[in-house]
Amino acid sequence: MRARPRPALPSRRGLLLGGAALSATAALSACTSNESNDSDDSTQPAAQPASDKAGKPVTIGFAGPQADHGWLNAINEQAKNRAKTYSDVTLEITEGSNDTAQQIGQIETLINKKVDVLIILPADGKALTQVGLKAMRAGIPVINLDRVFNSPQAYRTWIGGDNYGMGLNAGHYIGEQLKDVRNAKVVELAGMDNLELTRQRTQGFDDALKNYPNIKKVARQAAEFTVESGQAKMAQLLQAESKFDALWNHDDDQGVGAERAIAQAGRKEFLMVGGAGSRRAMDAIKADNTVLKATVLYPPTMAASAIDLARALGQGKGVGGLAELEIPSSITLYSAVVTKDNVDDYLSTGFR
Repeated sequence: MRARPRPALPSRRGLLLGGAALSATAALSACTSNESNDSDDSTQPAAQPASDKAGKPVTIGFAGPQADHGWLNAINEQAKNRAKTYSDVTLEITEGSNDTAQQIGQIETLINKKVDVLIILPADGKALTQVGLKAMRAGIPVINLDRVFNSPQAYRTWIGGDNYGMGLNAGHYIGEQLKDVRNAKVVELAGMDNLELTRQRTQGFDDALKNYPNIKKVARQAAEFTVESGQAKMAQLLQAESKFDALWNHDDDQGVGAERAIAQAGRKEFLMVGGAGSRRAMDAIKADNTVLKATVLYPPTMAASAIDLARALGQGKGVGGLAELEIPSSITLYSAVVTKDNVDDYLSTGFR
């Protein structure tokens, strides 16, 4: 599902909200009948064009982990702000927790309230699979946001970022910048190694570098997605490697600490590529006065898109721009590389 980067998706308003779906009986008849039709129009239209007009009221439950990180805080804000744009949407949002049992309890409360649709970003996808199944069995469609459940039966639709593609695109960007450098050296400041997403980002990066035989990854440290860990682990990398040509940092929040360590060491012989797409990183890229030259997106706008999908599910709508009458079972967002050349296009998506 995440083995390769996907092409960029159309805009959310053009993609996610379609008109009311045809009934199952009518759709089946239109697709399978061999009999002639008395009408001149022998084909049925697919989903109608997107519309923001108010429709059937929909109550959406939203449960995520504690917003103790810039990206997670942006997830919550994207969901809240998107829901406010719809007069027919009521958002029931939990406080968020990194404690598995507490998050399960919050989700069960939403199930008991009989919300129309649930959006869940699990603190731990494996541990929360059963509560996703419980919601689905109760007739509440679940949108699994980002961290995937263990069973596809636990959700109706998954939407999230492309961790493998994130590393792949970072690697290709660095590769192209260093393709004419003889015996180029790169280092990696990863995230938490106990998370599958970190392993996927590293794998994508390593696979991209295989296309550049002149480049060798000489060191790697795993941090914890915090400023403090980024600074400490980057200091270790700088001490271990007296000279290198590029740094791939998985996360812009821990990148704040990494840049502090770099400044303290007085190092500037290399280029740095960040990850996730914070506004601070984009501002630095635009100013072009530090080693940070690019960041690879992991868009928190996925939460806004999840609201769009939940509204469509609750109103029985399809997806505008596609021929299918139902929304897809999974949507993987593209990990664009933001540089000085295109940063103005992405500034509005940068999280703080």
